[in-house]
Amino acid sequence: MAIIVLQHSDVDTLGRLGPVLRDLGHKLDVRRPDRAGASALPTDYDSVHALIVLGGPQNVGDDLPWMAPELAYIKGAHARQLPVLGICLGHQMIASALGGEVSVAAQPEFGYCAIRTNVPGQTDTLLAGVPWNAMVFQTHAREVSKLPPDAALLQSSNDCKVQSFRVGLRTYGFQYHFEVAPSEVEAHIKTAAAQAAMAARSLTAQGVRQQAAEHADIATRVGTRLCDNIATVMFPMMRHARI
Repeated sequence: MAIIVLQHSDVDTLGRLGPVLRDLGHKLDVRRPDRAGASALPTDYDSVHALIVLGGPQNVGDDLPWMAPELAYIKGAHARQLPVLGICLGHQMIASALGGEVSVAAQPEFGYCAIRTNVPGQTDTLLAGVPWNAMVFQTHAREVSKLPPDAALLQSSNDCKVQSFRVGLRTYGFQYHFEVAPSEVEAHIKTAAAQAAMAARSLTAQGVRQQAAEHADIATRVGTRLCDNIATVMFPMMRHARI
């Protein structure tokens, strides 16, 4: 069995999450819908242990041949109670696939922004050990404006109410990039989307580099803890072990 990973750009990778999952023995099957279209998606859910949907420069609602099929695949994975994790674009795609809404953000977020954990998040197993207030890396100009039915809002920021949410027991979305190590921020700074977001917030590339250095310790702590929790709580190996 494998964890299907849907990647939508060269920059938006598994980052620090990949090695954690591999070290625990998970098989990762990385697919690129942005390159191969809908044919990159699995045709069924056989031998699929879980689904991870990564970020990218695309937006929910874009006229792309793979967008609707990928949303349908996400919905099907959730309906089958498979673990489903989304980051940034993936977070927004999960929300949309399950009945929520995604809109243009009133204030784009780029660089390191403060998030806070809400009451439901303070008791959520996946956020165990994650500081209730932290600086994390962000890069987005759209946001989840309406949660899916029965979703729990876990974390928020001043400019983006839905920073993370959970639907059911094993479907999670994260707007912020916990998987990006401070050393990997440079690759994100160079993208066209980042240039627009930085301009909207009057940020410079050097300013973001300074943020990465200043907040490296707390961002690493958050990212490391979340990756460990995701690997052991969302994707436990015993769930698909053969005896």
